[in-house]
Amino acid sequence: MKSSSNLKSLLKNIDHKGYPAYKSTQGEYDFQSYILSINHVQGDPFASPSKLSIRVSGKTAGFPKSYFNTSFKRIALQDHLTRLFGKTLEKFNFKAKGSGKSGLISISHCGQEVLERTACIINPANGDVTVHFEVGFPANGRSINSRELEKILFTFLPDCIQSSLFYKNINQKTLEQTIYLSEDQHYIREQLPMLGLTAFVANGSILPRQSGVSQKPLRDAVPFVSPDTYEITLNLPHKGPITGMGIPKGITLIVGGGYHGKSTLLKALELGVYNHIAGDGREYVITDDSAMKIRAEDGRSIKKTDISMFINHLPNKKDTSSFCTEDASGSTSQAANVIEAIEAGTSLFLIDEDTSATNFMIRDELMQRVVHRENEPITPFIERVGILYEKLGISSIIVAGSSGSYFHIADHILQMDQYIPKDITAFAKKEAQAFPSVMISEVSIDIPSFCRSFSCSKEFKGSRRIKMKTLGKDAFSINRETVDLRYVEQLIDSEQTAALGYSLMFCELHLMDGKKTIREVVDQLFKIISFKGLSAVLDCQYVKSNLAMPRKQEVFCCLNRYRYL
Repeated sequence: MKSSSNLKSLLKNIDHKGYPAYKSTQGEYDFQSYILSINHVQGDPFASPSKLSIRVSGKTAGFPKSYFNTSFKRIALQDHLTRLFGKTLEKFNFKAKGSGKSGLISISHCGQEVLERTACIINPANGDVTVHFEVGFPANGRSINSRELEKILFTFLPDCIQSSLFYKNINQKTLEQTIYLSEDQHYIREQLPMLGLTAFVANGSILPRQSGVSQKPLRDAVPFVSPDTYEITLNLPHKGPITGMGIPKGITLIVGGGYHGKSTLLKALELGVYNHIAGDGREYVITDDSAMKIRAEDGRSIKKTDISMFINHLPNKKDTSSFCTEDASGSTSQAANVIEAIEAGTSLFLIDEDTSATNFMIRDELMQRVVHRENEPITPFIERVGILYEKLGISSIIVAGSSGSYFHIADHILQMDQYIPKDITAFAKKEAQAFPSVMISEVSIDIPSFCRSFSCSKEFKGSRRIKMKTLGKDAFSINRETVDLRYVEQLIDSEQTAALGYSLMFCELHLMDGKKTIREVVDQLFKIISFKGLSAVLDCQYVKSNLAMPRKQEVFCCLNRYRYL
């Protein structure tokens, strides 16, 4: 390891030289209170910025061990420091001038959710803090401007580090409240199964968002208030008593007129699998963290999936116990999504009528009489939802606005009225008696065995160069194949998508041998990540792309949508 003075001398020696001379700066430098690592230097001023990292020893950083002695508190602390460091960097961004990306200083941009990221990593053993970020090395044209880089590395960065990574210099009360919030959120999540609940929504929560492009809370929105019959009070470790709506296990139906908040409530429940920051309005909206949003997904590929629970006896005699297609219909894709979610270990389905295939969700009595059961290959979800709960313990929360057929089989019915839920279970059940219910087949069903296994795809066999590119939050590409994730609606950050791309490559190269099932592959992947960290999927010596942790469920979604699998 070299000293910081060595770096300063090196920068003076390469000033005005050709841009490739910046490569000589790669290495570690001791700045006494922290270690600066220049891990990768960009090829020219217009290329992706250079990758740097800072490591502060636990003793120097000084954060109390009680703030990172559990995984959820450590993640909250890492998220808090990433936000602090990023906010401090903003005031120095592009203050160093030059061509291309000269002077750019950036770190992961955190949204409303608290995610585990490679941007900031705290070693749980000793409290060491490592921060990964990017810097555009300054240039005039394609000549090095090392005086501007010296300004970044020796003036701007020390200021950022001192004010955001040292416990003694930050707002300790705010950090304490952040850690306390994470403990309260974790407590609620732990209580859900013990109380027989799938989700909790605190009174006073603000569920509507500002717009489709902003996840910040809507101003002047109607605060959430629980119906009396679903109201429970929890005694949180720090906040104390908190009252809200507990949604019981079973089949819950959410109905109401248009624009009254049905989908808004469901969206909040979808994202309740993540913790949210203070002030978001959804801090105490906590959902079973295995919950899966299920929808139709026309055109997706399906590989060796047993959809016979829903689709059988096709006119073309195609086997539905190991179904394959490159272009699934709405009903077929939704059937596959349900089965794959079961394989991924979900215990809660979240379904919105608006994004579902009608013929998958329901066949009314008249249609059943006109088109006889033996002539219809699709067994609708309404006939299976009860069995899925009874046999597998998988609950369902379903938003419906046009079909009343689910009134007959729902355990709990809520009506959203101007964003306020009302318990109408007894009333709806009584009214439903005047209407014929859907005939439920009494034929027993077999639960899929989930023994699918895959070997390395043709894209990876003998390939010298495998290139992964993230296409925003909704997709990534491996060489020429794009994996479309736009309908995986609980993905909330492009860094999660990047992590999925690298995870797919890692599974293909190291874990898929044609013998392990998909479940075994994903379980082994997460064991490696828990032991080595998320950056283990990168297969390189440095964090070349900041990543955010996806759930196991999204890893399954990613593997199932890769057409070359």
